[in-house]
Amino acid sequence: MPNFKPAPLHLRRIDATRNMRRFYLLSIQPTLFGGVSLIRNWGRIGTNGQTMVQTFDGGDEASDAFGRLERAKRKRGYAAVEETV
Repeated sequence: MPNFKPAPLHLRRIDATRNMRRFYLLSIQPTLFGGVSLIRNWGRIGTNGQTMVQTFDGGDEASDAFGRLERAKRKRGYAAVEETV
C-alpha cells in the first residue's frame, strides 16, 4: 500500500429550484486482511443514506477509483464542504 492516502472527502449538491439536497462521502480504509476498502456513502442531506464498500488488493487501485468518483461527482455539480471546527 502506498504512503499516499486521500483524506476523506465530503461533497454536497444543493439546488433549491429542484428540491435537491444531496451528500456524497468518500474514504479509504485498510482491511483486516491487507487490502484496502473504498467506502462510499450517499443520500439526501438529513438522512443516513446508503453505503457501498469496494475492496481492492492494492492502495493504488483504491486511489484511482477514489479519483474517478471524485471527478464524476464534481462534474455533476457536487462541491466540497468547508469543515468548521
